[in-house]
Amino acid sequence: MVFIYFVVDAYRIDLSKLEDPVGTPTVIYDRYGDPVSELSSVRFRHVSLSKIPEEIIHSIIAVEDQRFFSHKGIDFRGIARSTWRNLQAGRVVQGGSTITQQLAKNLFLTSDRTYGRKFREVITAFRIEREYSKEKILELYLNHIYFGEGIWGIQNASQMYFGKDVQDITLEEGALLAALPKAPTHYSPFQNEERGKQRRDLVLYLLLEQGYIEENVYTEAISSEIVLRDWEIEEDSLRGRYPSYVDFVIDEAIKIHGLTEERIWAGDLHIYTEMDLTVQNAIQSAFSNGELFPVGAGEEIVQGGTVVLDPYTGGVRGIMGNRSEHVYRGFNRAVQLKRQPGSAIKPLSVFAPALERGYSASSTLVDERMDFGGYSPRNYDNQYRGRVSLYDALIYSINVPAVWLLNEIGVTAGVDFLEKLGIPLQESDRNLSIALGGLTEGTSPLQLAQAYSVFPNLGTMNEAHAITKITNGHGEVLAKGEVQGTQVMDPDNAYRMTQILQGVVQEGTGRNALLNYDRPTAGKTGTTQLPSTSAFEGVTGVSDAWFVGYTPELVTAVWVGYDKVTPEYVMQSSGGNHPARIFQAIMSESLEGVPVSDFRLPNGWKENKNEGKGKEKDKEGKDKGKGKGNKEGKEKGKNKAEEKGKKNEGKGKGNGKGKGKGNSKGNR
Repeated sequence: MVFIYFVVDAYRIDLSKLEDPVGTPTVIYDRYGDPVSELSSVRFRHVSLSKIPEEIIHSIIAVEDQRFFSHKGIDFRGIARSTWRNLQAGRVVQGGSTITQQLAKNLFLTSDRTYGRKFREVITAFRIEREYSKEKILELYLNHIYFGEGIWGIQNASQMYFGKDVQDITLEEGALLAALPKAPTHYSPFQNEERGKQRRDLVLYLLLEQGYIEENVYTEAISSEIVLRDWEIEEDSLRGRYPSYVDFVIDEAIKIHGLTEERIWAGDLHIYTEMDLTVQNAIQSAFSNGELFPVGAGEEIVQGGTVVLDPYTGGVRGIMGNRSEHVYRGFNRAVQLKRQPGSAIKPLSVFAPALERGYSASSTLVDERMDFGGYSPRNYDNQYRGRVSLYDALIYSINVPAVWLLNEIGVTAGVDFLEKLGIPLQESDRNLSIALGGLTEGTSPLQLAQAYSVFPNLGTMNEAHAITKITNGHGEVLAKGEVQGTQVMDPDNAYRMTQILQGVVQEGTGRNALLNYDRPTAGKTGTTQLPSTSAFEGVTGVSDAWFVGYTPELVTAVWVGYDKVTPEYVMQSSGGNHPARIFQAIMSESLEGVPVSDFRLPNGWKENKNEGKGKEKDKEGKDKGKGKGNKEGKEKGKNKAEEKGKKNEGKGKGNGKGKGKGNSKGNR
């Protein structure tokens, strides 16, 4: 029955759309109503195969599908070969898709890595092979494939890279074009000419190896330099721009506003968004600066993801989901990432709910080696101070006081607050390890940016979104975004948290995030240590590093890390290092020329000279003794009777299990 379902579903695809005529593209607009990107399935200028030089055809076949003319749409020998090589490498280093499969996937299917999608791809490839000749399939493929720089189709690519029609390009130029579809941005000669030349020369070698060219032709070709067209010639300049943001817009249009992917690609839509080009360009500038990121290992680079949003509307001003080549609807680390946030979660899981229960910046917390029912957190520096203020515990990211405090107010208090903020939790997360970011599933930059927006917005959280409205070509409104706000915490306590988090940047772990011109800045670092397994024994480094910060104008969340953490791929960084410096670069450029302003004050706010500094004597009389996390509320300090009403709210709910989630090595 499942087999029949997928076959029938695959046969619903209308192959005649392979040759649909050109229409009007879907246009994406920024928050000021200016067009910033185009998105449409009609994205090419068709050219017949007879006008495409044999050198290009041979190059494409050599590098993409050597047995194209002998298989029936699926190359089982190629699949077996690539599977064997992937098994030998321990990771995916070679694909097994034919040109026909790629055509089917690019035109009709999503990029989901599921068996269902792969099965539909195979069936569709068989159908295409039965319906069209090999020559026609090649023609369709060359006219639809993505060549980078926002360009689809061989004719547009010839004009983009060399400023000439496809029939006029040389062998070397054809080899370069054939080199691009594998990873268009990575191999783009505009982005990295040397890398593009190396890939071109590989294609030329394959042509030699497969008998398409002679040795002397090969030698002459690889010695030639790449000559690109003048960048002043701008064609289709909007297409392919800002792909991470556009992918987010597409997902939102489908999931929130009910549009189908087919309708979006059909064109004739106008999608108005919250994008701010100044912010988006600042993000892209920071992500193109390799000095802001940790050095990668071997050929692997340290990846990154960031989201910038307006805390007062939830409008997403900018997104970047990767540092490598973009894959349409591919993995967007800014939105789809699920990683443990380390200490970046502390203000949300512990300290904000504690402020809601009467604690203050000056409240005394315990900092001693303790065991909470088998969970024994450690401070990152292995130093223990006896007692510290809440302010110092947070700005210096000391672990044990955070766990102790969560035990005091009750795990339920932390869980409830995180759930109100939209941080995804599992039932297994109901333990003390959430104090240090020990989440089963993890979280994303988007979710953390949205959660932190509650502080500058004085307790109200607005749902993060990109789309303000969608209209058709006639101006009819098809969908409209509405700001949805939720009051999460008391305005006074939200402002108190901002005061404390300013200390993180001014004198704590986040000093690399400090902005110029005395612009008020608040935030929190997060660093996740390596797994406590035998595989990582003796390995030094971290797996994830975060910084989430904000000014009175914007909230920004930054994550850096490897896609897959192994003993070979670990970072030498921390949340206060590279992520904080990336935040500083993004915000400095985004806010250049914007007048400096202060954080909003709650109505009727009365400034306490000691607010945020943790120096005031503890007026609540919080635990003057050792405070071992007594869940029965047995207070060993002074003023026992007075404290029962103020301190022990939520007491008895602390869960000391905490095993397997929190990292006791010390997340900073």
